[in-house]
Parts: sequence; structure tokens; C-alpha cells
Amino acid sequence: MRWTNPWRGVGGLPASVWIVFATSLLNRAGTMVVPFMVLYVTRQLAVRPALAGVSLTVFGMGGLIGAPVAGRLCDRFGAFAVLRGSLILSGLILLLFPLAGSFELFLGITFIWALVAESVRPATLAALTSHIRPEQRKTAVAVTRLGINLGMSIGPAVGGFLATVSFSLLFIVNGVTALASGLLLSLLLLWRPMPSLTQTCAAEPGMVPSSGSVSVLRDPRAVVFLLGLFLMGIVFYQHEAAMPLFLVRDLHYRESFYGILFAVNTLIIVIAEVPLNLAMENWSHRWSLVLGAVLFAVGFGSMAVLHTVPGLLFAAVVWTFGEMIALPASGAYAADIAPPGRSGQYAGAYASTFSLALLVGPWAGTFALERFGATALWCGILAIGLLSAGVLCFTEGNRDSRLAAPFDKT
Repeated sequence: MRWTNPWRGVGGLPASVWIVFATSLLNRAGTMVVPFMVLYVTRQLAVRPALAGVSLTVFGMGGLIGAPVAGRLCDRFGAFAVLRGSLILSGLILLLFPLAGSFELFLGITFIWALVAESVRPATLAALTSHIRPEQRKTAVAVTRLGINLGMSIGPAVGGFLATVSFSLLFIVNGVTALASGLLLSLLLLWRPMPSLTQTCAAEPGMVPSSGSVSVLRDPRAVVFLLGLFLMGIVFYQHEAAMPLFLVRDLHYRESFYGILFAVNTLIIVIAEVPLNLAMENWSHRWSLVLGAVLFAVGFGSMAVLHTVPGLLFAAVVWTFGEMIALPASGAYAADIAPPGRSGQYAGAYASTFSLALLVGPWAGTFALERFGATALWCGILAIGLLSAGVLCFTEGNRDSRLAAPFDKT
């Protein structure tokens, strides 16, 4: 039987995808502050553990506010300009953290940093999808996620070593890496400048930039999509708080087992996500989103009954496949339903939805675990995941649904 290269389709992706890939890889390879933030404030600033989590809440609030603002700036000044500015400003702000001698000042810098740093998310999505054909968007998002996951496999590991030497090095290295990412992006754009918004819209006959007068939340398609995405995000972010607590405290596994599950997750993503999305290139957004949401629901919900090592590894594999299917499809769908000239605004709403899910999901999960127990938590997560799949059934199936948007044309 003739062997077919499962990665063959990436060769047709435009230069903009590889520019975003390289920038994301370098930036995420230096991302190490957030994973160690709670540990830093407890050890260096002598903050009580009960209050230490406030730092992550403040960071989440900054991202929730900053993402939609960044999205509108992308539509006004261009996604690559906002991405470059976010990286450079983020790097400069990170260098100020070691100077914060009080928890209050630390929280203030954290909020400002989050406003800037989380702007990278909508800017990345808008930069990635604005200059590419609709049928390539899922693969493009998957390629960028490959760079992110490769980088995140480096950053926290290096951060753990640096923390044993000096916590201040975390902020310095993270800041220098962000600055280097901004410089790399600038150099790559000099080599291959991106077309303007007018040029992009001119490439699609009959379509012109939108005036931006209509809110994302007044687009029924966007409202349905964002609601389903929020519910799916609540399920997904259980790996941030409830899942490690459940594994270590309730099932009495070592913390290293939690790390093994994440290593399995990352390995599968690196090996399989891009080929999987190339194989699913012609799938409709609707069924990709629904399948991903169902796999999230089953993967996390199955922990109500799967407590052995093989069972938990199986659960991790299931929700990893949900991640690999749903997240590229959701990023592509957000771009497809955006009217011309407003991809940034829709990317901002998309990023804010995940920020909101990150604020609600871990808190709600740990509360349910404490109050009602593990079985009730994971059964509830299964129900929320299936509800998200039901909501996402009402998204549009056409891969190029943007062409049918009600305010695309004058």
C-alpha cells in the first residue's frame, strides 16, 4: 500500500501562518511567569496562600478586559501591528515585576501586564486568519497551536529550574523572550510584509470593510457560538484546578502523575493535531465543534468512574482529541463569521470568552468538588459538555459562512 505523508498539506499555507508560528513558538518558549505566580507571591512577598490566588484572578480580569479592546485595535491598525506592540510592551512590563515590593503593587502591575499580554491572543488569531483562504483556517490554527505547545513544553520546565536559582529570573527571561519575539516579528514582516485590509477585501469580490457599527453581540450567529464556546471552556479548564486536586487529594496519586497526563496531552498534540485537521479540512464547522465538545464532555466526565491509571490515561487521550478538533475549528469559525474589516473584533470576543471561562471554570469546579464530591462534579461536567455540544449544533455548517453574513456588503 502506498504511504501518504499526513503533513503534506502544510506546504500550501501562506507565509503569514509561518510568521505567526515562529513568533508564537519563541514567545511561548519563554512563558514561565504565570505558572509560578502563586508560588512567587507566597514565597517572595509573604502572601498567605488563601490570598495568593487573587493574582491569577487579577490576571484573568485583565485578559477579559484587554482582549476586546485589542480586537478593535486590530481592525483599526492591523493585527500584526497590534501583535508586535503587545509583545514589546509585555516584555517591558515584565521587567518591572522584580521592583514590586508589595502585593498591592504586584497586583497593579499584573493587571496592566495582563491587559497587554493577553492582547496577543486576539491579535494572533486575527493575524493568522485575515490573510488566508477559509478552507485553510483550521489547519493554520492547528499549526500555530503546534508552535504554542512546543514552546509551552519548554517555558515552564526552564522556569522550574530558574525558580530554584532566583524568582526574579523568571520575569527577566520571560520579558526578554517577549521582546525577542517582537523583534523577530518585525524582522519577518520586513522580509514578507502583509497586505492591507483594503487589499485583502479587494481579493474577495463584492466585499468591503465593515464600518464596525454593529456589535458582535448583536450577531445571532456569534451569540450562539460564544455561548457554546463558554460552556465548552468551563469543561476544558477543569484541568487547571479541579482535576489536579481530584487526582492528588482524592485518588492519592503523586503530583508527578498529573504531569504525566499533561506530557501525554502535549505529545499527542505535537504528533497528531496538524495531520488530524488536514484530514478534517472539508468537515463543516458545526460537526467539528460538536464532536470536539462531546469528546471534552466524555473525557472529563468519565473521571466519575475511571480512577485507575489506564482509565485516567484514556480519559486524557479522549479530551485531548476534543481539544485538537474543537479549538482549531472554533478559531476558524470565529474568523469565518466575521464581516470584512472586523476579524479583530470577533477575535477579541473569542479570546474574552475563554478568559471568562477561565475565571468561572476552575472556581466552579473546585467549589463543586468540595461541596458535592467528585462524582457529582464530573457528572455535572459531562452534562455541561453535552449542553455545549447541543448549543454548537446551531452554528452554521458552511465553512465559508462569512459570505452569508448579514452586514458584509454595503
